[in-house]
Amino acid sequence: MSQSALKSSPVPVKGVQERERPSTGRRMAEAAEKSWRPLALLLVCFGAWWVIAAAELVEPYLVPSPGRTLDVVLDKPDYLWHHSWVTTYETLIGFVIAVGVGILSAVVMVYSSTVEKTLYPVLLFAQVVPKIAIAPLFVVWLGFGIAPKILIAVLIAFFPVVISMVTGLKAVDPEMLELSATMGASPWQTFRKIRFPASLPHLFSGLKVAVTLAVTGAVVGEFVGANEGLGYVILQANGNLDTPMLFAGLLVMSLIGVVLFVAVEVAEKLLLPWHASRRDGTAVTTY
Repeated sequence: MSQSALKSSPVPVKGVQERERPSTGRRMAEAAEKSWRPLALLLVCFGAWWVIAAAELVEPYLVPSPGRTLDVVLDKPDYLWHHSWVTTYETLIGFVIAVGVGILSAVVMVYSSTVEKTLYPVLLFAQVVPKIAIAPLFVVWLGFGIAPKILIAVLIAFFPVVISMVTGLKAVDPEMLELSATMGASPWQTFRKIRFPASLPHLFSGLKVAVTLAVTGAVVGEFVGANEGLGYVILQANGNLDTPMLFAGLLVMSLIGVVLFVAVEVAEKLLLPWHASRRDGTAVTTY
């Protein structure tokens, strides 16, 4: 049979898989199936919180009731919104910088063993140093503006990005690299067509960790020196023994982390529909 006949033949080749796109109802059912357990756990936690507060097992000034905490949120929405936006802005800027610098550093280390041997111990040392200990230095050097908060967020979020990217770039099948070299592909073509796409699943795993750590970094910077942001709100509430506001700040901070995590998760689903981790719940037909 000629090659043109093979190309035009409608007979499916054995081993080729066709993925059927699930219906909207099915996707909603799958989402509900995955979501009800964590939602149930949250309801149990809030129920236990309510019981402890209602039974006065702990003094109200130590653990306020969920209702009192909600009243604080509803009474001061503008106040919490302003400080939440400041923390979110610091987090996003720090996260974007960490992603850019982390990916670039990972690429350089993978393509240069000398740079990797030189830079990796420094990165490890920088990671183990407590950021809360060096945050005052950044305030002294950079002042009480937004720069120290962004820098701390970058330092905390940078390590997971660079480590996951290095792992992804090195996890490429050597046979694929040999094949690309045999076919005369340039290093840039090999990186763009093989290495980078193969590293994306590892990279997104690091991004989901990094984006939540970036929130922590921004708040840590606000703890050290700031006049706005959720870290400032929590410190002020702690100094005034205003535990309802303190709990409200903690809940809003956690919500920001969850929203950013979900945003990265959605981006992963949109950019990596071909990855094996995204095939759960989809029908596969094998010929």
